[in-house]
Amino acid sequence: MKYFFDPTIIREYDIRGIYGDTLKKIDAKVIGHVFGLSLNKNKVVNICCDGRKSSQPLKEKLIEGLSEVGCNIIDIGVGPTPMLYYSNFLNDSEAGIMITGSHNPSSHNGFKIVKNKMSFFGIDLKNLAKSAENYDLFLKISSYKKFDIEDKYVNMLIKSLKQKKNLNIVWDAGNGSAGNVMKKIAHHVKGETILLYDDIDGDFPNHHPDPSDPNTLKDLIKSVKQNNMDLGIAFDGDGDRIGVVDNEGNIIPGDLLLLLLGIDVLQKNEGACIIGDVKCSQVLFDEIEKNGGRAIMSKTGHSLIKDSMKKESADLAGEMSGHIFFADDYYGFDDALYASIRLLNILSKSKKKLSELIFQFPKLYNTPEIRINCDDKEKFKIIEQIISNQKNNNYSAIDGIRVKYEYGWWLMRASNTQAAIVLRCEANTLEGLNIMKERVKEELKRVKPELVQQIT
Repeated sequence: MKYFFDPTIIREYDIRGIYGDTLKKIDAKVIGHVFGLSLNKNKVVNICCDGRKSSQPLKEKLIEGLSEVGCNIIDIGVGPTPMLYYSNFLNDSEAGIMITGSHNPSSHNGFKIVKNKMSFFGIDLKNLAKSAENYDLFLKISSYKKFDIEDKYVNMLIKSLKQKKNLNIVWDAGNGSAGNVMKKIAHHVKGETILLYDDIDGDFPNHHPDPSDPNTLKDLIKSVKQNNMDLGIAFDGDGDRIGVVDNEGNIIPGDLLLLLLGIDVLQKNEGACIIGDVKCSQVLFDEIEKNGGRAIMSKTGHSLIKDSMKKESADLAGEMSGHIFFADDYYGFDDALYASIRLLNILSKSKKKLSELIFQFPKLYNTPEIRINCDDKEKFKIIEQIISNQKNNNYSAIDGIRVKYEYGWWLMRASNTQAAIVLRCEANTLEGLNIMKERVKEELKRVKPELVQQIT
């Protein structure tokens, strides 16, 4: 058989596209065929999906494809991505596939793949697409079972909760697939609980399921402030990214949340390795080193982070976007629900409020993550040209380009999940931050002037 995927859906660390346009049902069946043919151990594949309307038909076709090549399918139903990851450890399956569009709009969907408990990404995905161009299909005997692990997953999470005082919390699932699990966890936490949008609805009727976007946290912030709560916690569409709001209604950036969690890890694991992605504040790396840890900067991307964690034997890792990965007392995958438990443990044993814990960190001035719409076919070429123009500057090209000055830095990289270029700037002073922003505009203007107007 010969089959060609739309080239835009094969991303760096997952498969993702617009359902019915770049991503079709037949793609799911072919993925099942080709990926299933690569399995050679127990051939057990755990399948989970989020609540999008397109997830169920994609799952049916994926299962059909896997079945035809003799895989043994375990369907764990609808749930968050970390529950799928956990299931691989629970039944020692050879592989796991999560059908989800993550934090993207409801029209998007895709596949996050795990093989031998490690991310299946990068060259693996490229080889999968290449294999689909020419493969032989032989129908084989397979099996299909349903396995409800939600309560097992919740009980595992609750065992990690070490609550010493009541905490009043607003929880927001954004109608994503973490809703049921979030609700069950919330009922185990002592203190006042307010639940927002915990019903799983793949149309996301209340707000976009991306807690890294401040606009999606407006209702959470309002509820925290109006009800005088200790904090607010939000999850993305598939429950592997966390957003946090403090007791004063301030959004806690993902890098500062990672720093707070990292210092807690260092208090019991002296010299622990902690990884942050290239978008993280310099404060994270400086403070980890100051507290006796080993700080490493990594490429952005959940699969790339997990790969770095394994290579560096890291205890903790995270991204500006809210992916948090614990290997300390956990499995090493990104689980926003588990990260929320670890955060509650820190607050429970502290006499300080969350706003006070964050205020103790050095103050730098930075932009949020700025996304500029840019065609998928152009974005990497633009970044390559910008890198070639920086020969006289102090820069790192770990992922895109991060140019460093005495008073700050700016970052520009191509997104691996969206048709966009990502920017971030940071400086010691507000004046320095404005200079960094102007430098970014100048560099972009040299390569693609029409994109500059998107930077505010």
